[in-house]
Amino acid sequence: MSEYDDAIRLEPGDGPTRRTGTFTEDWMIGNAVNGGFVMAAGLQALGEHLAADPAEETKHSDPVVMSAYFMTASAPGPFTVTTDLMRCGRMLSTGQISLSQPGSDGTPVERMRAIASFGNLEQVDTFKQSTPPDMPPPEQCVSSEQAPPEFLANMRFLERLDLRLDPATAGWALGKPSMKGVIRGWLRLKDAREPDTTMLMMALDALPPVAFDLGILGWTPTLEFTGHIRRRPAPGWLQVSLSSENVGGGMMEEDASIWDSTGALVAQSRQLCGVRLSTGRNG
Repeated sequence: MSEYDDAIRLEPGDGPTRRTGTFTEDWMIGNAVNGGFVMAAGLQALGEHLAADPAEETKHSDPVVMSAYFMTASAPGPFTVTTDLMRCGRMLSTGQISLSQPGSDGTPVERMRAIASFGNLEQVDTFKQSTPPDMPPPEQCVSSEQAPPEFLANMRFLERLDLRLDPATAGWALGKPSMKGVIRGWLRLKDAREPDTTMLMMALDALPPVAFDLGILGWTPTLEFTGHIRRRPAPGWLQVSLSSENVGGGMMEEDASIWDSTGALVAQSRQLCGVRLSTGRNG
């Protein structure tokens, strides 16, 4: 079993709609568990619910769309996912996900609530799609392992990834952000596990925040995230591109697109993030 599969493994909880797991420090960014990994855990629970539900005759196994709200940051430790199957249709099956953790007094604290739809992406016809950006091959890009030790010390999540940033969008790491609001890179899991549709939702939130390329180096917590999975990814590297056009009012959006090793668009997302312009602003 891969490191990723072991970390996302769930156990039956109290009743058919509840499953439990444990977040470890290995998947943390700063003081919180990576939001993409939290979403992947929620999707894993809903997928298992669908697979076991007798009403789910079409066996929808691929997440297609997910809209998630983050109420509080997830921490290392046990968590519970409660799922509610809302509708089983011919093309899609839709359910609600609530992920919670015990608070300081033992009372459950909800970390994330989401609605997600599953379908079958085994064969997808493509009429039109965006093309991947022109980037150097992975071996000519900047590995996250080259980041300063003090940066990596608070980014345990990056140790789980093989991340190579396009040099043209990595100037922020040297104190020279381009101020264009773009970060691109190649991505795969460090343990060589090949990507699947659930892992793609995590990959949409795996790169450093695009705010870094705007000289904003503080925490940018996700408030709302909507991701679309377009097809099952081919084995190999994922090519990820982040961008942002609007920052203001203490918030910014971050758009992400992922192409697989064949150049096919496999996932897209938009998230609304909190941002503090006074933190680490350069330029």
